[in-house]
Amino acid sequence: MTSIADRRAAFRALHERGCFLLPNPWDPGSARYLEHLGFAALATTSSGAAWSRGRPDGSATRDEALEHLADIVAATGLPVNADFENGYGDTADEVAASVALAVETGVAGLSVEDALGGEPYALDVAVERISAAREAIDASGHDVLLVGRAEGFIIGRPDLAEVVARLRAYAAAGADCLYAPGVGDPAAIRAIVEAVAPKPVNVLVGGPSPVTVADLAALGVRRISVGGALARSAWGGFERAAAGLVEGRFDGFDGSAAGADLNALFRNGPEADQQR
Repeated sequence: MTSIADRRAAFRALHERGCFLLPNPWDPGSARYLEHLGFAALATTSSGAAWSRGRPDGSATRDEALEHLADIVAATGLPVNADFENGYGDTADEVAASVALAVETGVAGLSVEDALGGEPYALDVAVERISAAREAIDASGHDVLLVGRAEGFIIGRPDLAEVVARLRAYAAAGADCLYAPGVGDPAAIRAIVEAVAPKPVNVLVGGPSPVTVADLAALGVRRISVGGALARSAWGGFERAAAGLVEGRFDGFDGSAAGADLNALFRNGPEADQQR
């Protein structure tokens, strides 16, 4: 398996130029499959992980989140970025303690949100939280990339000026990459990219969209994640097949993955994927 230090170095290098896809697995099996397809890095999804436990997004405890991160890191030789929600703490000290624990799971990056329960933290508090996360990472001695998130658009407060101001403040506080989930307008995306340059920007594409990777790259976006979209796609297939069973039909199994193929993939182990 690739060393944790090498994965972290490779992850940082991905942010230096170009544009890359950062798909979001929700369990070790989906992580292994995405590695098999040739992606360069992965990101966890708090929603996908929660649904796999039969729980709503945002319900995981810090210990559960840390266990999940360790499981995904162990399942693959790729760099893993952690969807670390709000840092599992309101105060800067709480965020620092949580981030220090997340670093020990082997993640190559982690994001800290600036809202809880649909309400954003006051800007000065949000900046203190990012600064504390930065200090915790630096104190660890490990090269973990910090992502500052501005949640305005995704929580129903689509004020571009406020989002840009927050992202710029997080960049100044030590965030390596900036992320405003929910922003889809090309002009708004470009404005964010220009406002925090030269730091890289992550864009979320969480559903069917005519936008392409090339389109986002042309706007200056450095990385693209899909959040819980892959997990929701899997759940969609399950829902359709299960609904068919209720009606006495089995046609919902059409298009299912072949068990023999999955067995062969997982029998080989993650080391084999790295040697493809």
